[in-house]
Amino acid sequence: MKRALLLLPLLLVPGPSPAAEKASVQEVKFGIEVAQKGMWREALFRFQKAVEIDPQNPSALNDLAVALEQVGEFQEARENYERALELKPDDLYIQQNYDLFREADDKRNRKKRTRSR
Repeated sequence: MKRALLLLPLLLVPGPSPAAEKASVQEVKFGIEVAQKGMWREALFRFQKAVEIDPQNPSALNDLAVALEQVGEFQEARENYERALELKPDDLYIQQNYDLFREADDKRNRKKRTRSR
């Protein structure tokens, strides 16, 4: 009986419903479409909505990070890249985006330090 009780909480861990997952994916797709047109604020809104619907969606978190980077919200971008990688550490696409972001962010930070001297 103890074993069944220990497993029960694992079975009750809520995940997004299939409808929520589909809605999140749709928001991501639309966000990508508007991002490709340079409409970064709209893309940002769509990716935020996708993450609200499904906070465990690494693709949505990655795309949100890209949009945040585009609008100059670098600290929040970093946090979302890191969350995406926590959820899907072997995703080379997310890792590549994060590596490029870190390289650009390091350059920005070096320029700030140089200017402040």
